[in-house]
Amino acid sequence: MARRPRLFVPGYPHHIVQRGHNRRPVFVETADYEYYLANLVEWKAHYEVAVYGWCLMTNHVHLLLSPQREGEGISALMRRVSARQARYVNRLEGRCGTLWSGRFKCSVVDAEAYLLACLRYVDLNPVRAGMCRHPADYPWSSYRQRAGLRADQAGGRDWLDVDPVTAAMGGTTAARAAAYARFVGGEISAEENQQIRTAVQRNQLTGSQRFVDEIERRTGLRVEARGQGRPRGK
Repeated sequence: MARRPRLFVPGYPHHIVQRGHNRRPVFVETADYEYYLANLVEWKAHYEVAVYGWCLMTNHVHLLLSPQREGEGISALMRRVSARQARYVNRLEGRCGTLWSGRFKCSVVDAEAYLLACLRYVDLNPVRAGMCRHPADYPWSSYRQRAGLRADQAGGRDWLDVDPVTAAMGGTTAARAAAYARFVGGEISAEENQQIRTAVQRNQLTGSQRFVDEIERRTGLRVEARGQGRPRGK
């Protein structure tokens, strides 16, 4: 069966998932996480790709990226970051071979209707996996930066880019952080999580039929979405 082509559209958020080969660990020591983030910060600036959210799990990563110009921004960034991480791990473990399981998955996200839900989905990954009780307890996601807590990652710099949805949640940085924390702590439907998960697994859009039509007009391509409607909580 032919692989479903991935779609990249400048100016829109993209939910990215990349898994370790055979679901084996990619990150073991603190330095492994720090190395990945340092490269992400470096190459996002080089390729002009905004990072709205991220979560590094032991054997996979979730990213919410938005390319700011035409070109291969996301693909080039992921090639650089993934290849560097593979060389780094192989050098540490004295081995050669692949670190990642094939190509990364990608879903273009309807920012107006789904970006906030996708940010929450990404930040709550370690909670769903039973690794912590609250996202603030997990150091390797964007939650601490987004919720206004101390950021230790990537040299402690506040490098997370401001997305258009959370930017409208309050008049000050503190107000926006508090509003996001309340949203993450709110009720979440199983349907919402399933829709986000399925869309990225299938390289489909995360959005309504209106969003599908918008992307088709923008790209001139026929595209497909996983489902209809808006997630609850909006």
